[in-house]
Amino acid sequence: MDKILRAILTSRVYEVARETSLDIASRLSKRLENTIWLKREDQQPVFSFKLRGAYNRIARLSQAERAVGVITASAGNHAQGVALSAKHLGIRAVIVMPKTTPDIKVEAVRALDAEVVLAGDHYSEAQAHCDRLVEETGMTFVHPFDDPLVIAGQGTIADEIVRQHPRDLAAIFVPVGGGGLIAGIGAYVKLVMPDVAVIGVEPVDSDAMKQALKAGAPVSLENPGLFADGVAVRQVGRHTFPIVQSTVSDIVTVNNDEICGAIKDIFDDTRTIVEPAGALAVAGLKAYIERTGVRGKHYVALLSGANMNFDRLRFVAERAELGESREALFAVTIPERPGSFRQFCAALGRRVITEFNYRLNDRQHANVFVGLSVGGREDASRVQAELLRLGYETTDLTDNELAKLHVRYMVGGHARDVKRERLCRFEFPERPGALLQFLDTLGGRWNISLFHYRNHGSDFGRVLAAMEVPPNEDQAFERFLTDLGYLYQIEDGNDAYNRFLQPVKI
Repeated sequence: MDKILRAILTSRVYEVARETSLDIASRLSKRLENTIWLKREDQQPVFSFKLRGAYNRIARLSQAERAVGVITASAGNHAQGVALSAKHLGIRAVIVMPKTTPDIKVEAVRALDAEVVLAGDHYSEAQAHCDRLVEETGMTFVHPFDDPLVIAGQGTIADEIVRQHPRDLAAIFVPVGGGGLIAGIGAYVKLVMPDVAVIGVEPVDSDAMKQALKAGAPVSLENPGLFADGVAVRQVGRHTFPIVQSTVSDIVTVNNDEICGAIKDIFDDTRTIVEPAGALAVAGLKAYIERTGVRGKHYVALLSGANMNFDRLRFVAERAELGESREALFAVTIPERPGSFRQFCAALGRRVITEFNYRLNDRQHANVFVGLSVGGREDASRVQAELLRLGYETTDLTDNELAKLHVRYMVGGHARDVKRERLCRFEFPERPGALLQFLDTLGGRWNISLFHYRNHGSDFGRVLAAMEVPPNEDQAFERFLTDLGYLYQIEDGNDAYNRFLQPVKI
């Protein structure tokens, strides 16, 4: 730990990085009844903290290593950090990026005079290609997180926080991917201000560090979530894990809706749009305060980056109100008769209806998909209880991913001529022609009876598809799904599907 502290204090990051501000989030502070400070790493020249660690590593290369150059595999902020660092030092840089990387990120790296090599559809395939190039060229690989010098570079953030806010600080919330950032911050804080808690935040579907701490050793995630791509790693580092194990007080996990809500909170206070990973710390801080009920404390949340794809803003805007618990989604059964819609709206009182989807199904009952503005989760529960009291069969779909990703855009009644439908959700790399390739892969063995695709502005496309499968072909169908090679989830029996899309028996 002393060695890490010395490395942090002698880091060379300020030759290219800047000391970022620690700003109070006045609106969020008032709402949460705590004083919330935002550490603004979005202010770096590449809009991310990654520059610190990359430069500290590259600046320490020997003359022989500089002559050969540096290489890394990255689709995001680390790529820009390495590229700018190498440019500043006059060193050749090669960045291996997946073919699915959005053009804006590729062009940002090229603008920093780095050589871009596009290889594979996934980060793991790009990393494998990078490893081969390292063997062939002898270039120095710059790891995004699992390197002592990278860890020390990131740890300079903690040194700034301590100087900018030296007293009365209860905790620092830090986004966690491979662990380089939180390891550097944790090591510094525990030696300099041991009473200050360091709390990590991970997406609930990409919690490699939380699972590692539980297991007592790094574990490998099979399919880490991709929304907060800046922290989507399969396994934490061998250098970072023991440091985190000895310095971090807690790991909080949050879902995508909570991340979107945090992006909106940050925008409201700063008029800055951070990326999903950049908003993780604020999302975790909010969840922690809600869970503990603590009031009157000073907390710091680290905004790790602001390299947001513009196309993702649509998804963020749609989900932010859900993440803030200011919108709830319900499936409600109402009588199919004149005036029933008006009667249902009257039952809702003066609540704002944010969404209403309906189509005539039969002459007895109608299923409606309705979104409502609410004052929080407890308020949503009160709405559901009141509707049930009035005789409306009501299901809360606010946490139903199928409903939020697909069904809300497809509500249109039940099919009457479909024979035994099997429903699946798929994810596949998003690139030109990807949807056609996906359909070609599905082939024509089973008839497609339902299909929904919507571009969410991310690196991966999402499809909802149903096929007519006879009972005696179930095993063959499930083998077929596995052999496809796409991430999938069978959704037979999902309540949103049953309510709005499931074929009726005639």
